[in-house]
Parts: sequence; structure tokens; C-alpha cells
Amino acid sequence: MPDQTQSHYHDIASIAAKFPDTAETILVDTYLSDEPEASARVFKIFHPLPAHFHRNCDEHLYLYSGELLFQIGDDEPRVLTPGQLITFKRDTVHAILEVRKEPAIFVSFDTPRRAPDDVTFVAPNPGDRQFVSPLSDYL
Repeated sequence: MPDQTQSHYHDIASIAAKFPDTAETILVDTYLSDEPEASARVFKIFHPLPAHFHRNCDEHLYLYSGELLFQIGDDEPRVLTPGQLITFKRDTVHAILEVRKEPAIFVSFDTPRRAPDDVTFVAPNPGDRQFVSPLSDYL
């Protein structure tokens, strides 16, 4: 039965505390909302994320904690610190080149909804690591 609640409160700190300390996967995440118009999630990134883009949504990334080296397209990489927000349109290539300080936690908003499989890597083989692992694997 679908959730008919019109509003929700989310405690990002308590969600982030449930993520594992380490993972073989690039990231772990949990969805806060998942509607056709938009989705929101919290994710912890453990390893560099190869250059990729999303075909079906614009992305808004708020860095809640940690420090990363982030690149959009051919722009110079930038160091991201907590409190910074990045926004970009669908089909924009982006990558996390280095996780500098942990825990690196993002709050992500995608419009319209980003399906979990809406990830197109620029390189044909992004590596041996699995891209995502559901939070439920760690609870």
C-alpha cells in the first residue's frame, strides 16, 4: 500500500549514523522520498566515483559531511566541504575524484525522480566495485 502521508521529517544525522564505516561498494544510500516528480536520498561515498551522467533527471547535491574532490565536465576539479550545494542538469558529466575526509555524506535531490539504474558511465568499464548497495544490506 503506498504511503499517503503528506509530509515527513528526516534526521540526516541519525540516517548517516546507520551507514557502515567501510564498504567495498562505491556508496551506500537510503531513499527519503521516491515519487515520479522527484526523489531524495542520503548517501555515503567511500571510494572515487568514475565520470558518469544521468539521462532522466537534474541533480542537486548537498555535502552534509566530509571533504571531496569533485569535477563537473571539463571544469577544474573543486574541493567540496560541508554545507556546499552543487546543482546540474541531466546529461552533465560529473565525478568524485577523491574522498579526502570521511564520513562523506550527501543529501541528494533529483528532479524528476532518478531511477537507481539511471547512471551512464563515460568509460565502458568503471571498475570492479559495485556501484551501490542498499542500506538494508547493513542493518
